[in-house]
Amino acid sequence: MVFLRFSGCNLRCPFCDTSHSSFTEMSRESVVEAVLREAGACRRLCLTGGEPSLQADESLLEALHQAGFRLHIETNGTRALSPLLDWITLSPKAGVAGLEGDGSVVLPRADELKLVLSEGIDPAVWEAFPAAWHFLQPCSTRNTAETVAYVKAHPRWRLSLQTHKYLAIP
Repeated sequence: MVFLRFSGCNLRCPFCDTSHSSFTEMSRESVVEAVLREAGACRRLCLTGGEPSLQADESLLEALHQAGFRLHIETNGTRALSPLLDWITLSPKAGVAGLEGDGSVVLPRADELKLVLSEGIDPAVWEAFPAAWHFLQPCSTRNTAETVAYVKAHPRWRLSLQTHKYLAIP
């Protein structure tokens, strides 16, 4: 999997590792060229951010598909998504409504649901969300034990770890 990271987000969560002020503006053609150069033979591309739905428009998605990529997205779910996306990972954030909230998450389903266990996130609210996979991830290495305990007690959930945090890789 190759990752195409976009800057900027409509939520700006305090634990996010995205730089919202550092970015390079690129044309659609430049993005496709850069992705092809970095991807080598890999043809799975994950659009991530920030919130990639703010920048990944239909013309960019079409160009990436034409370049042979299967397109994945990791999104906070607050914006409608293109049908050109092949795989959707919904990662809703604290303060954004869940199934019973004010409707801030507009996606009716996802291929996978990934919750970052942090203050304000209640996995029980998302238990019934229509997704093939439900992942729970510690917000930091400090709440790993809490996350593992929750996953053990709730078999629908699987543990997701950001290995680079445990290995102290920036």
